[in-house]
This record gives sequence, C-alpha cells and structure tokens, in this order.
Amino acid sequence: MKCAILSIGTELLMGQILNTNSKYLSEELNNLGIGVYYHHTVGDNPKRLEALIRETFKNVDMIITTGGLGPTQDDLTKEIISKVFDREMMKDEYSYGKIRDYFNNRKKIMSKNNIRQAYMPKNSIILENNYGTAPGFIIDDKEKIIICLPGPPKEMKNMFNDQVMKYLMKKAKNYIYSKTIRLFGIGESLLEEKIMDLIENQENPTIATYAKEGEVSIRITSSSKDEDEAKYLVNNMIKNIYEKVGQYIYSTDNEELIDVVVKKLKEKSLTISLAESCTGGMIGSKFTDIPGISSSFDRSLVTYSNMAKEEELGVKKHILEEFGAVSRQTAESMAMGLKRKTKSNICLSVTGIAGPDGGTEEKPVGLVYICLLYGKTMVTRRFHFSGDRNKIRTYTLLSSLNMIKEVLERG
Repeated sequence: MKCAILSIGTELLMGQILNTNSKYLSEELNNLGIGVYYHHTVGDNPKRLEALIRETFKNVDMIITTGGLGPTQDDLTKEIISKVFDREMMKDEYSYGKIRDYFNNRKKIMSKNNIRQAYMPKNSIILENNYGTAPGFIIDDKEKIIICLPGPPKEMKNMFNDQVMKYLMKKAKNYIYSKTIRLFGIGESLLEEKIMDLIENQENPTIATYAKEGEVSIRITSSSKDEDEAKYLVNNMIKNIYEKVGQYIYSTDNEELIDVVVKKLKEKSLTISLAESCTGGMIGSKFTDIPGISSSFDRSLVTYSNMAKEEELGVKKHILEEFGAVSRQTAESMAMGLKRKTKSNICLSVTGIAGPDGGTEEKPVGLVYICLLYGKTMVTRRFHFSGDRNKIRTYTLLSSLNMIKEVLERG
C-alpha cells in the first residue's frame, strides 16, 4: 500500500508550528509495513487543498491528513474531502453528543461553530476524539482510502493508536511485527559497520537504524501470514544483533534509558540521590518526569559553586583548592558527602566544564567526572565530551544513567 501524509494549516507553512505529526505517522506506518511515499503541507485554502488531494491520489492508495477539523471557518478539510469523494455531509448524532458532553463536563458553552464538527461525510467510519472536540473519520472507497485526523499532536496520536492502528492491521494482508532496540555508547556509523552483514542481507525482517543525541535505535520489522513466525523472525534477528553489539543494548522494548533505570531501582527497592554541578538539575528532572518516582528518588542537590559544594556536601576547601572543582577528588568527595547527608542506597555526583568558556589546556571544555556510590562500591569515571554546552550536559546525563544501570545490573 502506497501512502501520503498531508498536513493542513497555514501556520505550518509560516513556520509558527513545528510539524511533528508527519514524523510520528511515518514511523508508525513503516512499522506496519506501509510505505510512505510523500509528505505534503498545504495552507487553509480550499482550492489548493482539493487540487492537492486529487493530484496525490494519482500516485498513492491512501492519504492520511492531519489538521483542518476545528470549529472555525477556515477548517474545511471535511467539506473538501466530501466534495472529492462526492458525498454529502451529514450530522453524526453520536459525535454531536460527545462534543456536547465535552463542553458540559467542563461547564463551558458550546458555540454553533462546534456543532459543525459533528458533521461527517456520509458512510464514513467515525473516529472518536477522547482528548478534544474534533472527531476524525475514514473513507474507504475500495480503491482509495483517506484517513482524517485532528492536528493537535496529543489528539492525533491517541486517535491513531487507539483506532486507526486497528483498522490498518485489518487491512494488512500479512501480520506485521516490529520491535525497537535501544543502544547507548556506540555511534550510528560504528553500529552500522558492526552489523553491516545483517543490513546487506536483510529481506524479512528489515533493519533500520536511527540516531538521536547520544543514543542509537534499531527497528526490526517482519511480515508474515503467521503471527508466531513474524515474532520468531524478529526475535531471531535480535539474537544476531546481540552477538555483535550486545554490550551496548539497554532495551529491546523501545524504552528510554531513564525508564530502564527506574524499573531496576523499583525492582530492588533502592533509593537514589544526586549531587549535580554542571548538569544543574537535569538528571533530577529526568527522574521526576516519571510518575510514582517518589518511592525511589530522594533528592537532587544542585551544588554549582564551590561554596555550595562545601556547605551542602562537606567538600573540604583544601580539596577544591588543590585539585579544583572539576576533578576526581571533588567528584568523590561530593558523592561521599551526599551519602552522609541522605543515606540513600545510591549516591551519584557530577562535576564538569560544560562551556563554552572556562576550559584550559589541562582541563578542557567537555571534561566531566561522574562518581557513583552503591554500598561499598565506588565507581568514578572521567569523560571528555565534545560539542556545545547542551550536548555536553546531555551526554553527561545519559552517561550518568548508564552508570547507574550498569551498577544495578552487576549488583
């Protein structure tokens, strides 16, 4: 099945809003084995929208649109699609009831414009919106399919995951199975080099690598008429990849590094505290993004200045004067002071030079020390990260989480 993604909204063309919907949909459709051939963006102009839909359908079997389903006069996606498919617009009573309840539950007055959102092309499949007022819909005209989703990412993603995914799975001739491996400590180029024979010989399943700052992912997707065979093909490929780069893999379930760490902390009923200098609370913030973390996460002390290191953590003045704030000795003193103060099972300290200024030949920008205390075990590592201030701090964050993961796996 050939697919195109059509993003609707003048604000997208003007750069006022970043289009994350197309990226998300492309990834999800590829996981289902549906090829995305085109990305189009069009403003709130009915003539251009109609012309683009008609022209795009000459080259694809399916179009997924996002945006243009709101209550205002320039939200004309449904009307234009009804015209393309020669279907009249009809009021869907169930959608109307949902929209009415949405406003009643929030004790707000529903305007006449919102009633427009309950009108749908005749004989379309209605997609409920559980996070907003604009329902979506699907027109399946045998040879051509159009799926219309709302523009706000939260509404679009939930509608796609909860309803569109099931529809597309039923349309697929084969069972599609996909898993994503997450790796840390290896770059995309080196990863591809190490698994090149698997990439070059791929047929079913397929392998795709993706990189983001500090991490790499491998998505493995199989297609089979049999569900068990599809899963076997993917899991067998994961075994092959483990043999080549297993030391870098931290998840085979597309989890973030923080999720893996928190899961291990909870499994072992351990607590953790942090003393952050150059990261300024970034690591602590990552922990507090996780619901229910209070049972494991005690605190993060941002001890940025030398005075803070002395007063909050008891780092001796002579250590700071002799070795400097960015040193193995200071990092270890910070961790030990944190342990005395919090009694947490794991105490981690970070100190470094994030730049762009402050570096010397002896201690360049990007120099970072991370110390971790766990029981009688102390692990201290020296890193020299490259990049701008944000990259250095991000690499420090990820390296800290990776050190915690490694220590927990060993203990």
